[in-house]
Amino acid sequence: MKHIALIPAYQPDKELIQVISGLAERNFTVITVDDGSGQKYESIFRLASVKSVVLTHEINQGKGEALKTGMRYIMEQIKEPYLIVTADADGQHQIQDILNVCTEAEQHPESLVLGSRKFEGRVPLRSRFGNAVTRTVYRLCSGVSVYDTQTGLRAFTNQLTEKMLSVEGSRYEYEMNVLMYSAKTGIPIREVWISTVYLNENASSHFHAVRDSFRIYKEILKFSASSFISFLIDYGLFCLLSALTGMLTLSNVMARIFSSIVNYTLNKKLVFRSQGNTGKSAVKYFLLAGAILLCNTLILKGFAVIGLNAYLAKILTEMILFVCSYLIQHKFIFRKEHVS
Repeated sequence: MKHIALIPAYQPDKELIQVISGLAERNFTVITVDDGSGQKYESIFRLASVKSVVLTHEINQGKGEALKTGMRYIMEQIKEPYLIVTADADGQHQIQDILNVCTEAEQHPESLVLGSRKFEGRVPLRSRFGNAVTRTVYRLCSGVSVYDTQTGLRAFTNQLTEKMLSVEGSRYEYEMNVLMYSAKTGIPIREVWISTVYLNENASSHFHAVRDSFRIYKEILKFSASSFISFLIDYGLFCLLSALTGMLTLSNVMARIFSSIVNYTLNKKLVFRSQGNTGKSAVKYFLLAGAILLCNTLILKGFAVIGLNAYLAKILTEMILFVCSYLIQHKFIFRKEHVS
C-alpha cells in the first residue's frame, strides 16, 4: 500500500524541509500544502518542491481547507490503495512515530488512527490545559474516549478519504469535527502513543486561543444556548402558572410541553442541523421529552417533599437533566446518517 504524507503548512520555518526529507527517505509520497504563506516563504516552498508535491493557496484558508486540498489532489492523482498520514510542518512529529501510526492504520484500514501524546515532561501550560478541556468536551459530546483530541498526526486509508472530505470546517475546528463525525458514523478511532515534542514552547503554532477555541467548542455552545433559551421559557411559564394556579405538577407539565417544542425546533434546525427523517426524529425526541418530563416531575416532587423552595427546586432539576438530554439527542435523535 502506497504511503502518502500530507503536510499543511502556513509560514513554516526550515523544519519543514527536514520533515519532508525524512519522509521521502522512507519512500513516502509527500504532499505539502502552502496555505497562503506569502512571498516571504517562497524560498522554503521552493526547497520543499524538490522532494514533495507543493500545492498552493493564494490566501490563507485554514488548516482544514489545506488538508482538504491535499486529499482532493490525492483522490484525483493517486491510484488506490493508499494510506494518508497527516503531519505538522514544524517537526514536532518524529519520523518513527509517523511510521508507527501508519503501521496501525494499515493493519486496521477501517479505522482513523491518532498519534496521541501523553503530555509528559515540559509541556506548555496552554497545551496541557487545552487538551484536557477538549478531551472532556469531546467525551461529553460523543461518549467516545480519546486522550489526545488535538493531535495533528492522523492516518487513514483510502476507504475513509471521501468521508474525511465531507466533514465541515475550514480551520482548526476541522480536526475536532473529524472526531465528532467519526463517533457519529461509527468509524473506529484508535490511538498510538507518540513522543510529546514542543519546540521553543510551541512558538511556531498559529493556533489562536480565543478564536480557534470558540470554533472547536461551538457545537456544545450552540446546544447550551438552545437549552438556556428553552429553560428561560420553561422556567418563566412554570413560575407564572404556579403563581396563578398553585398547582406544582400541572404548571411543570404545561411549561415543559411548550418549552420542549421550542427546544426541538432549535436543536433540529440550528444545533444538530439534522437532515434526516423529520417524523422519525420528532417521535424519538418527544419520547425523550416524555421520559425527561416524568423524571423532571419526580425529581421536583422529591425536592418538594424535603421542603426545598419550588423555584430553586426547578432550577436544580433542569441542571440535573441537562447533560442526559444532550447526550441522548446527540447520539440517537439527531445523529447524522452514515455516508457510504
